Amino acid sequence: MNESNDISRVVSATRVIAAPAARIFELVADPARQPGWDGNDNLSHAADGQRVRAEDAVFEMTLTNGQVRRNHVTEFEEGRRIAWRPSEPGKQPPGHLWRWELDPQDAGRTRVTHTYDWTDLTDENRFAKARATTAERLRASLDRLAALAEQD
Repeated sequence: MNESNDISRVVSATRVIAAPAARIFELVADPARQPGWDGNDNLSHAADGQRVRAEDAVFEMTLTNGQVRRNHVTEFEEGRRIAWRPSEPGKQPPGHLWRWELDPQDAGRTRVTHTYDWTDLTDENRFAKARATTAERLRASLDRLAALAEQD
């Protein structure tokens, strides 16, 4: 099956969050914090102590369906950008990528862009779920992230 060109394989959402980039990045780069802002309601929990600090790091996350995902960090700039490719344990990542980019606007405001890119996804069994990851779902994650980051 050849995926039609009318379906974008890169989906993103952006919003300004009233918090410093460093505070926001801590919530994104610490897998144990991710279920608290996941707008897809797909993440159950992750063990403490997996805070990402470099490209090529790997962290594990348990999904709400009980499956475990190993997430391979492919991009990393402290406080600015992080991206990872999930995979089943012991398997190569099937080709989708989650990315967070933070652009400080001033000391207390940060433009945050959340992107889901399934351009390289080859497993056709995953296409339906990939298509279901919409800008609205990414925006829900941004909104939940903002609620946590903007707390005093």
